[in-house]
Amino acid sequence: MMNIPQTKVGLVAVSRDCFVIELSEKRRAAVAASCAKKGVGVEVISVTVESEADAGRALDELGEKNVNALVVLLGNFGPETPETLLAQKFDGPVMFAASAEETQDDLFGGRGDAYCGLLNASYNIGIRGLTPYIPEMPVGSADEIADEIGVFLDIARVMLGLKGLKVLSFVPRPQDFVACNAPISPLYDLGIEIMENSELDLFASYKDHAGDKRIPDVIADMTEELGDGNMHPGVLERLAQYELTLVDWYEQHRGLSEFAVFANKCWPAFQSQFGFVPCYVNSRMAGRGIPVSCETDIYGAVSEYIVTCATQLPPAFLDINNTVPQDMYDANKAKIGSYKPTDLFMGFHCGNASSSCMKSPKLKHQVIMHRLIEPDKEPDVTRGTLEGALNPGDMTLFRLQSTADCRLRSYIAQGQVLDIDPKSFGSIGVIAVEEMGRFYRHVLVEKRFPHHTAMAFSHAGKVFFEVMKMLGVSDIGTNQPAGLPYPTENPFA
Repeated sequence: MMNIPQTKVGLVAVSRDCFVIELSEKRRAAVAASCAKKGVGVEVISVTVESEADAGRALDELGEKNVNALVVLLGNFGPETPETLLAQKFDGPVMFAASAEETQDDLFGGRGDAYCGLLNASYNIGIRGLTPYIPEMPVGSADEIADEIGVFLDIARVMLGLKGLKVLSFVPRPQDFVACNAPISPLYDLGIEIMENSELDLFASYKDHAGDKRIPDVIADMTEELGDGNMHPGVLERLAQYELTLVDWYEQHRGLSEFAVFANKCWPAFQSQFGFVPCYVNSRMAGRGIPVSCETDIYGAVSEYIVTCATQLPPAFLDINNTVPQDMYDANKAKIGSYKPTDLFMGFHCGNASSSCMKSPKLKHQVIMHRLIEPDKEPDVTRGTLEGALNPGDMTLFRLQSTADCRLRSYIAQGQVLDIDPKSFGSIGVIAVEEMGRFYRHVLVEKRFPHHTAMAFSHAGKVFFEVMKMLGVSDIGTNQPAGLPYPTENPFA
């Protein structure tokens, strides 16, 4: 998948000068061996940091080896100033971990006291204003630390991606979509660039791509991807022309940024002027790692990109859309299991999910737009959606959003896409989240989140939560289990 960073993790052992340096080096070797066994790539840095001079030499070696993410391993008590100075000077995401003692038979010469040393490190991390990844259980065996480094790889990929990200937006938003508009200043604070363009700029570029020599190749690729699901082959030329428009805009307008996503206008004038709906092209871009959010939703595009970097899979961009009818619930109890009716909802969008995310996807027309734009006619300008039931399995809902007064907040909720026929149109699925009804009321409604969500096709909540903490987002809404009330939940209801 393109458009996401390649993460290279450097493993640096640190040692307090009054402790045995060989103990840190031995434990560094054990962590590296465990990482190799688990398929977690790490670059072992030869310098063991005892002093500030050592920290400088370690930074030099990290640079020489093109490392962009750092794991600081306290193999013993550790030197609180050099180790945190190393983290401060390193230009990239950092993780701290500490080694547990291995055996009762070696608690004289082989006792490292890293459990104690990490406390001192944490104080110095605080006074330097650092926000490294510190696992929930930061002191562990070599295998346990290797597992956490695997998690850190995903966290670091997101952090590096956001650092090099540019949002290419085509505005204005559709009427009555104020919810998809939020102050962009907090995104600049995160280092994200934003380039807002007119819908006319997009249209002019699209017209310039008429007759592009690459169009037949794109049509052939679309035809192969769609297979028997190609219900509207006559619209493929227009869609191919539009795809090349976005691909070239991506290549030509990233500027100093390494990565980019789109937040695009997609209705209502789009259909009558461009002559199609852009959903299928958006789905193909997401499949490459270049999400395209609908309705100029800039925060939605960034949320999709976070999902892409964290999972290395295409995201789904969905409306938290409609309730599940009681008769559908009753007819599918065997598949639903212990979920209550209020735990279920349908996630839907017009047809922008990647073909890899759906069962038997088909190229169709957009039903709502057809009713609005060309009623009582055969579909023409409303063709171009990719529709089907979302793949069943684990999923995570996620969104990063700014409030009107420029404060970042987010939400995370894990659950499942159920293997139930949604019996409707669009990219759509029946989704189950424990205590979704309460989460809907006391997080989504209470905190004024818009209706768009980014969905990961895996349980990625741990990564999203740690990324939000590292970005300084303190307001992170999650679905509270039954018996644990939200602050605004009425105890007498």
